[in-house]
This record gives sequence, structure tokens and C-alpha cells, in this order.
Amino acid sequence: MTVWQRHLAALALLSGAIFAIFWREAADVAGIWWNSSTFTHCLLIVPMIGWLVSQRVALLRPLTPVYWWPALLWVTGAGLVWLVGEAAGVGLFRQLGLVLMLQGAVAATLGEKLVRALLFPLFYALLLVPFGEELVPLLQTLTAHISMVLLHLSGIPAKMEGVFITTPAGFFEVAEACSGVNFLIAMLAYSVFAAHLCFRSWTRRIVFVVAALATTILANALRAWGTMVAAEIWGIEAAGGIDHIFYGWFFFGAVILLVMLVARRWFDRPANDAAVDVSGLGGPPRFAGRGRWLLPAALAIPLGFAGWAMLVGGRAAPLPESMPIASPAGWQERIVEQAPWTPRFDGADRVEVRHFADAAGRGVTVAIGGYKRQAEGREVVAFGQGAIDPDSKWAWSASLPAIDGAKTERLLHPGPVLRDAATWYVVGGSVTGSPRRAKLAGLRARLLGGDPRALSIIISSEERQGGVNAIGDFLSASGGVAAMADRAVKLR
Repeated sequence: MTVWQRHLAALALLSGAIFAIFWREAADVAGIWWNSSTFTHCLLIVPMIGWLVSQRVALLRPLTPVYWWPALLWVTGAGLVWLVGEAAGVGLFRQLGLVLMLQGAVAATLGEKLVRALLFPLFYALLLVPFGEELVPLLQTLTAHISMVLLHLSGIPAKMEGVFITTPAGFFEVAEACSGVNFLIAMLAYSVFAAHLCFRSWTRRIVFVVAALATTILANALRAWGTMVAAEIWGIEAAGGIDHIFYGWFFFGAVILLVMLVARRWFDRPANDAAVDVSGLGGPPRFAGRGRWLLPAALAIPLGFAGWAMLVGGRAAPLPESMPIASPAGWQERIVEQAPWTPRFDGADRVEVRHFADAAGRGVTVAIGGYKRQAEGREVVAFGQGAIDPDSKWAWSASLPAIDGAKTERLLHPGPVLRDAATWYVVGGSVTGSPRRAKLAGLRARLLGGDPRALSIIISSEERQGGVNAIGDFLSASGGVAAMADRAVKLR
């Protein structure tokens, strides 16, 4: 067996072992690629990486692969990223950790010089990690604002409420699917690939990628504006009959063509240019190690992180049989047969929902979701959790000023009906309205042995029943959210 064959076999075995240990992350990533229209383009990135490597094969053959012990630090760092994601319940970090560990396996079995020769394909593999959906609310708002400007420039009167726009033709929502996040992420993948192939200058590469992303955002706003203009001309039924996602991808293809045609005059990399310059990769290897100890060490590191996660991740603490929500002074509990709004607490061990009204007729709904411990599919902070159930008709409309530090937002139901909601999280015994701080508190609790229980507390009120003012007054009469949490679950 040649040196290359031995090292490629070692890479295959180590990569296969990492996939076996972290099969759940690999399955999650593949499922997202296949089922989410936002990340379908990742199915093309895999063969694109294969093509990038194939372009380098003839240039890499003269190089000699070695086992490289500094790659153990790479694998360790990747394992820490995965452990943070596992402890905090952040799938993005778990999936990123898997990709980084596979990169570390390449470095451990092929060596520094080959890593340098394969640097761009290795970097490009990071775009296999599904990320960017956190930008949806920002892009929805940005698209709505740009659309409003274009509508006014077109002479069409319009009013905006969060991400909802009313024109003479009807009522429009800049929904998640219309935010353009799928086009933006796909454009990032395409523009990075094109910048590498078409430019030598780093300045030109960066300018090209930034310009391509900005053009995509503007083009998506033009697409939304065009739909509303079409409704003005042909009626909302005709505009609503368009398959906006299908039409959007044709529009996105036109944007790619436009970007490439405009940028073509600044291409500075010849078509026959070598895929990578290996002239500086000669000489003896540095920090080479022996495979007999390096490979077992490279396998022991991910096994150690997976074992630690199993030890600390299974801890739980009991919740009371009921989580009382007291009626504060000036408020009375009322019975509601069919609640107009209900939150979503997937995987919660206890759920309490109560409705209250004051003498002035204002009403609030208080909901508490309690968890004995957090884990995958049972987290207080996750997509589709909390005040907005994606399977309901309620949709996010706008962010509001925080009430006592809460994550405060306005929801909209067709009608339209407006509802304000304030959300707090109780994690590791501390109260916060920040999803990020809640994730960090959960991370500390799971890794360092803190209280594994978690609560999500939501106080909501329709705008016509008091909205944020009713929420603030109810909270004040209850003694604050910390007092409410302590009554529901004794924190001390």
C-alpha cells in the first residue's frame, strides 16, 4: 500500500468513526438540506466541493501526506463547539462542530501542506452548515420598509404595521417565505464560489460578495413591491394566484445573471489558471506525528466530548404538580372556553394557561411552560417555540420596547387582530428576557451542574384589551416576573 493509500484509508476510517459518533447531527443536517427550501442549495455544495478537490488532485500528487499532531487541537476546538451546542440546545453549533471535526480529520491524516493546498474547499465546507434563519425577522422588516418606499414612489398609498402592508388593493404580509433569506443564503454560497474562481484580488472578491448580497436584498424587495403593484393592476386574486416561491427562484436566477454580467469586466483570474499554487509547499513537513498514537488520540477526543455530554445532559429536577398563577390585586381570573391565542411549548413537562381581567375590562393571558430539563426538542428557546406557533394563524408583526426586560413583540391575526406578548425565560435559577442569555444560562447549568429546570413565562394581551399597558400593569401588581416564577417553581 502506498503512502497516499494509507493516509486516505486513515482519513476514511476516522471520518467514518466521527459520522458514527455524531450520526444524529449528520442526519439533522441532511434532513434540513432535503426538507427546507432555504437550504436545498446545500445539496449542490457537496458535489461542488468534490469538483474543487478534483481540480487539485494532479497538483497534490507530488506532495507527501503526513500525520499532523497540531490537528488534535483543531479536533478539540471542534469538540468544544459541538459540546456548547449540545449543552445549550443550539443545533447550529452541533452541526458546525461536526463539520469542523471532519476538517480536523483531514488535517490529522494529511498534514499541514495538504491542508494549505485544500484550504478553500475546506473553508467552503462551512457553508454546508444550515445558518441564517435568525435573519428572517430583520429581512422581513427591511423588505417591508423598502417596499413602502417603492410604493410611495409609485404613487400607491400604503400603510405599514410591522411586516403587514395595506394598499387600496388589499392586505399583504411580508411573510417568512418572502423575507428573501433563502435567496440571500444561496447567493452567499454562489458568490463565494464565483469570487474564488473569477478573481485573484482579495479586494475584488470581497467587493463582489458584498455587492451580490446587497443586490439580492434589493431585488427581493422589488419582487415584493412588484406583487403589490400587480394586485393594483390585475386584482389581488390574480396576484395571489402566483406561486411566489417558484417565481422567486426564476427571479433569483435573473439576479445571478445580472450580477455576473456587471462584474465580468473586473474578472482578473484567467480561466486556465492553476486551481492552487503549490510552489511554496515543498520542504520537510513540520510537526509530523506517528499514526499509531495520533489516530487513536484523534478518535478519543470526540468520544470524550460525546461521553461528557451523556453524563451531564441527562440530569433533571422535579417540577411541582401544578404551577400556580396568582390573581394580583385588582385582577380576577376568568374562564375562557376557547382561547383566541395559545403559545407553543414543545416537550414541556408542565403547562399552565390562565386568563385575567381587571375592573376596566382589560384582559391578559398568562402562560407558563415548565421543563424538568432541556434537551433536543424540549427547549425554552427554539424556533417555533413561545408566543408564535408557526402552525397557527398568528404571525410576527413587529418588535416592541421591552417590558421589564422581556422579549416583547406584536402579533397579528387575520382580521386584523393585534396582540402584544412579553416573554421571559427562567433558566438556571435566573430570570431574563434575552433568548441569548437564556441559552448561555442553560449552557452553564448543563455543563457546570446548575439547576437543570427551565421556565418560559408569557404574558399577552390583545391591543383592544390593553396591550402592552395591560401587561405592564398586571406584571407590576404581581410583584414582577421573578416573584411570579418563584410562586410557580420555588427557585430558592
